Amino acid sequence: MKKIQKITVQGLKIVIFKKNESDFISLTDIARFKNAEEPKEIVKNWIRTRSTIEFLGIWEKINNPNFKGVEFDAFKNEAGSNSFVLSPQKWIEATNAIGIISKSGRYGGGTYAHKDIAFEFASWISAEFKLFLIKEFQRLKEEENQRLALGWDIKRTLAKINYKIHTDAIKENLIPQHISKQSANIVYATEADVLNMALFGKTAKEWRDKNIDKDGNIRDYADVTQLVILANLEGINAELIRRDLPQSERLTQLNEIAIIQMRSLLGSHGLKKLK
Repeated sequence: MKKIQKITVQGLKIVIFKKNESDFISLTDIARFKNAEEPKEIVKNWIRTRSTIEFLGIWEKINNPNFKGVEFDAFKNEAGSNSFVLSPQKWIEATNAIGIISKSGRYGGGTYAHKDIAFEFASWISAEFKLFLIKEFQRLKEEENQRLALGWDIKRTLAKINYKIHTDAIKENLIPQHISKQSANIVYATEADVLNMALFGKTAKEWRDKNIDKDGNIRDYADVTQLVILANLEGINAELIRRDLPQSERLTQLNEIAIIQMRSLLGSHGLKKLK
């Protein structure tokens, strides 16, 4: 499990984690609202009802191409009888379900479900509890979106650092006085690709050719560490240009510097906070 988060709903701590960019909420934690001592029994009672099985089946058919419909039909036909028993583990193993996850262990163990299913379970527990759960979940998502927006602003700022120093060095040392704007842009683009090659190992065009389904350019998809190094390389390349070093030699030096800086920054706690 990755990116574990917690929210507090009516005094209960509810664990949430991400899997494949989807939010999964602890059903075990929600069940404690009804029975703090035996929450797993509450989950078992819920999952064995016919309405729950029908809901889970519909969700899986919509979201899971590998869902086993025959096994689902068998469970649906048995549901409602006094002898019918079903656990999350049995449901997952028999139908190849992905909407519910069962984890063992003292820490982090329990039953988790995709938020769609978790909200349905919360309705079964308590309508009031469900509303408070949704409210806290939405607050968490709003905070996440704010952090993402802040992170994007930081990335944009990093991308601009040393940019003018770099372009001024190119203008003053590599671009002749009497040259067309189009030819000048080619020189700027070529020097930008020197940095791209040094850091990413490919030119902007090579990246576009391999990512035709993506908007933007290679630098739009760089992480914070890469953007910090890119800003540093802009300042260094500007100085190397002023020293009149050939482009091939500058590329070699910049690549060596990029590798050294990447090794140093990968363990930086300060940068991790910006991601």
